[in-house]
Amino acid sequence: MTTTMRAVAYRAPLPVTDDKCLLDVELPVPEPGPRDILVRVQAIAVNPVDYKIRQQDPNGKERVLGWDAAGTVVATGSQAEWFKPGDEVFYAGALDRPGANSEYHVVDERLVALKPTTLTFAEAAALPLTSLTAWEGLFERLGLHHDLLDETGSLLVTAAAGGVGAMVSQLARALTDLTVIGTASRPETVDFARQMGAHHVVDHHRPLAPQLSKVAPDGIDHVFSTAGTDRNLAAYAQALNPFGKVVAIDDFDSLPLGLLKPKSISFHWEFMFTRSLFQTGDMDRQRKILTQVARLVDSGVLVTTATRDLGTVNAANLREAHSIMESGTSVGKVTLTGF
Repeated sequence: MTTTMRAVAYRAPLPVTDDKCLLDVELPVPEPGPRDILVRVQAIAVNPVDYKIRQQDPNGKERVLGWDAAGTVVATGSQAEWFKPGDEVFYAGALDRPGANSEYHVVDERLVALKPTTLTFAEAAALPLTSLTAWEGLFERLGLHHDLLDETGSLLVTAAAGGVGAMVSQLARALTDLTVIGTASRPETVDFARQMGAHHVVDHHRPLAPQLSKVAPDGIDHVFSTAGTDRNLAAYAQALNPFGKVVAIDDFDSLPLGLLKPKSISFHWEFMFTRSLFQTGDMDRQRKILTQVARLVDSGVLVTTATRDLGTVNAANLREAHSIMESGTSVGKVTLTGF
């Protein structure tokens, strides 16, 4: 096997309009550690975390981004036990290790699963980060039950046409009896949110509380807030029933949590990189979640959220992908295929 590989990296926090914000580079092929597998990357997807990290100073280093990948295992570490060369896999990986925007990538096997057999590599690459975020947020942070279809009430999902929102809607619609209410504002995003499982769609550019009172006159019970948590918290507090729950994944400077106290509403964070960042004892849970996601895809319960492939993995195409992400107008997931 070759000892070098093509990759896309950044060296300085430059705006996406600068041709040098992402660069084509050549790097050594990494060696897998004891619990790692080495994957030949065949497709990637792009998430907001990519451009958020790119906007940070890499301290003079050359950093490879990318936390959604699908590919083929080519080597395994001495203690790896679940995969073998030739296996087709998909995963999100770890934030504190090099990303997957490279021909070969090393990842801890506890974060990896066999990819859905019914999907292409690009279609599979669109799923890991958002599926893990949605699953952990719904079934671990909000404490919903899955597969029993005994969870009733209503769930609000903001930005329901985005990558995470689309997976939240699919999982909630398929695995619970919750009424799913998505937010979207354009005809194409409204249509996509409905395709992904939303029973109702309200406009997040208009006041939420009056719209929610019409589609959920008995109030809502859960909020999965993917964007605008700080702007919308007052509306959540008004619309949520007593003892409701909010889980959030977005970033903001401050939050008036006192608004939630009168109804004893609980607030939860979801960050799917927590397990890998802190090497928690249940890291392997992400492998199990992705295995379940693959099973649900192959049985026709879930579908890919890939909507646009920009071609091969190179700096120019990744700059376009980052630009789409930064615009906040993407529908579903943007992917790239091959090198």
